[in-house]
Amino acid sequence: MTGAGGTDVTPEQEAVGLTTRRGERPSRHRGDPPGVTDAELLEDFRLALMSRFLDDREISLQKQSRVFFQISGAGHEALALGLARHLRPAYDWFFPYYRDRALVLALGVTPLEMLLQAVGSADDPASGGRQMPCHWGNKALNIVTQSSATASQCLPAVGCAEAARYIVRNSGLAGCTARGDEITYVSLGEGATSEGEFWESLSSACTLHLPVLFVVADNGFAISVPSADQAPAPISELVRGFRGLSVAKVDGTDYFAVRAVARSLVARVRAGVGPALLHATVTRPYSHSSADTQSKYRSEEELVEELSRDPLRRMRASIIARGLATAEQLDAMSDEARREVADASRKALDAPRPDPHSVRFHVVDLPAVDEAEEPSAAAGSETVALGEAIRLALREGMRSDQRVRVFGEDVADAREQILAKVEGKGGVFGTTFGLQREFGLARCYNTPLAEADIVGRAVGQAIRGLRPVAEVQFFDYIWTAMQQIKTEAATIRWRSNGAFVCPLVIRVPIGGYLSGGAIWHSQSGESIFAHVPGLTVVMPSRASDAVGLLRSALAAEDPVLFLEHKHLLRQSYTKTVYPPPGYKVGFGRARVAEDGHDLTVVTWGATVEKSLQAVRSLDHVSARVLDLRSIVPWDKELVAESVALSGRVLVVHEDVLTCGFGAEVAAWIGENCFADLDAPVMRVGAADTHVAYEPGLEAAILPQVSTIAAAAQRLLDF
Repeated sequence: MTGAGGTDVTPEQEAVGLTTRRGERPSRHRGDPPGVTDAELLEDFRLALMSRFLDDREISLQKQSRVFFQISGAGHEALALGLARHLRPAYDWFFPYYRDRALVLALGVTPLEMLLQAVGSADDPASGGRQMPCHWGNKALNIVTQSSATASQCLPAVGCAEAARYIVRNSGLAGCTARGDEITYVSLGEGATSEGEFWESLSSACTLHLPVLFVVADNGFAISVPSADQAPAPISELVRGFRGLSVAKVDGTDYFAVRAVARSLVARVRAGVGPALLHATVTRPYSHSSADTQSKYRSEEELVEELSRDPLRRMRASIIARGLATAEQLDAMSDEARREVADASRKALDAPRPDPHSVRFHVVDLPAVDEAEEPSAAAGSETVALGEAIRLALREGMRSDQRVRVFGEDVADAREQILAKVEGKGGVFGTTFGLQREFGLARCYNTPLAEADIVGRAVGQAIRGLRPVAEVQFFDYIWTAMQQIKTEAATIRWRSNGAFVCPLVIRVPIGGYLSGGAIWHSQSGESIFAHVPGLTVVMPSRASDAVGLLRSALAAEDPVLFLEHKHLLRQSYTKTVYPPPGYKVGFGRARVAEDGHDLTVVTWGATVEKSLQAVRSLDHVSARVLDLRSIVPWDKELVAESVALSGRVLVVHEDVLTCGFGAEVAAWIGENCFADLDAPVMRVGAADTHVAYEPGLEAAILPQVSTIAAAAQRLLDF
């Protein structure tokens, strides 16, 4: 069996993390942990030098404006390299942070590849020049593309481990591979432990007993804020109450101490005992980044003391004390590492820069959908309303693809031990009713009441090739998941230059007209998500469209925000025949809800039916009502065709008027269809306020049939 770094190990050694090279005995130096060889110490010192010289080279190039940002891993080298000896590239999964340069070197990323990212080359394999230096990503090595937001990687890491367990237990899933003893590594700085998403990830990892190794590198500062101002106690003390979590603290500048504790912790996690957290104290000899000058907030005496704990100095002293090399030999090793970095630097500077025309590549890759005729009622065919159509489409998707998993708050029916005795819940609106009963808790399950946790774990599962369908219970509470949606899910394809994708569906009940929903259950805000590149946003207004769009969403390789209007779920006018297999609605394709030529009404969601009623109330008016169905992308061609036909356009939506998505539609029409207009483009939207509880107030805030009809008449009279 081959372990990290190509070492030969027996199954017994593998269980405890020993990594001895063939034909070589472990070193016998007093106090050294088992399994550490002289060759490993020398090789890791070489990598530590390489890591430090890469930092130095990037800093030098940044001062010459040939690198545009720099953030170093200096002071973290012994920690990273000691851990790497017990981890398996292309086997385990890695969610590192920007100070893990030495770790990813040990995993197999080359100095040239790092410098290609630093100079922003098109040949940068991590991002093609799209990401800042030290934002790691390597598909072949299972190093997941990294974002900058602190601690945001923790929840996807938990989802990654969660997916691995499911994949191992369900062999043959298309495009999915996992190992029974793989672990997920995720690292962050001490300052990032202040983020709520870190605590949510820790809670879920412990609740589910997942094989996740959390590594907190504590260099004493979050930029300029000292650790003492971040939390009331060190992180290794704060997490002691998490049941099932193995916790250890180590001097991260001591290579041998790291090797010893990593050997034990990794073996426990790999054996399936549960997650572990390693709190490692390290140094930060360089400023936080090239945008920071730490001498402004750290004393000279403090910085000198930091140098005394430099892990490279400690490793060098250990090598000399053991008689493994002389000072002159280590100087020669240092010179060779410096030359290698300099050579890689020259190659990186000569490498091609990205083509500016490529900036729109890999934002999103929409699935191709063949045109399909509108499903028509056949003799004896059953019609279903919007909510039931969504439930049936989810069930259909789960039956046809075992990778589809549905989860969120309250989506399951009940606890397994009482399921046979109760009716079952299946979501606040019943749209997941019966799915747990049919597919089991492995495929339809409840999550904590934490929207970031729901979406973040879904992101991690999607990265592993599953097809998660995550439900956020109410749109009004989606904001705590915004970082996972915007920063993580929507950017994965683009920031990795197409190497990673995120096939994720986020289902969200949205909207008002509820008579009592009030501010926390009646808001719309689709325009905010329409502003996020990489995110597809849809909102069906009837059953067949919901089925067709959900089928397309489940086939997509990028995140889809699937908005389900609460008011429409059980309305009779949303009923259609359940579409036959294969019927899909393509993203960006509107439908003509009613045809006419005097006026075009562009709308979506709950205001489709209200717009139909409004134009039908007008005497001698022939109006075309377009249901966009898909907000991003939206059907510009059909809108332009309708503008040319009618010359007058009214855009109607439930979201507030100011900066609602209707403003984008109106602006596009004004810019691209001006010659076809016979009157200004007009809009109807909600008042620029929050939705109220009392029905009369709600009616005054949201668009009504009468307000739409009045606006249409004004436009016709123009």
